[in-house]
Amino acid sequence: MKKFILVLFAAAALFASGCAYRFGSLSHPQLQSVAVAPVINDTLAYNASALLRGLLNECIVTDGAMKLESMKQADCIIYAKITKVDYLALDYATINGEDSFLANEWKCTVTVQYSVILPGRGKPLISNHAVSGTSKFLNGPDMETSRQNALRQSCFDAAKTIVAELTEGW
Repeated sequence: MKKFILVLFAAAALFASGCAYRFGSLSHPQLQSVAVAPVINDTLAYNASALLRGLLNECIVTDGAMKLESMKQADCIIYAKITKVDYLALDYATINGEDSFLANEWKCTVTVQYSVILPGRGKPLISNHAVSGTSKFLNGPDMETSRQNALRQSCFDAAKTIVAELTEGW
């Protein structure tokens, strides 16, 4: 029992001494808060801009490196534009051993161009950077619901990449 307490005490002392582990955010120390401007949608994908803006907000809050603020109070602002939404057939169904040429697996890709602006400064922090998010989905009973769910997942993938590039890009 005495050895266990000694080992526990040594581990606590080693932990408290800061043995090269760093806790907390990797974000830029001068950027404490961020805002997300309304997203522009240059595609025909229904409701994609609202999806991406909401998911960007969610990813910022979940990441925790920066505080989500209004555009008037934030240290930096993310401006995003959805430039492309593609649906690509990946696999085709076979019925009774013969190809039916009906796609049963799809891939959704969302391409987003974004920049991060520091209010009051002429030069952007990140200028016109493109990211993409992808997801796969299968034909379901309702193809439009499957497409909307895949669009949401692809926007989430793109939003995670944008937030990671902003908070960990230093």
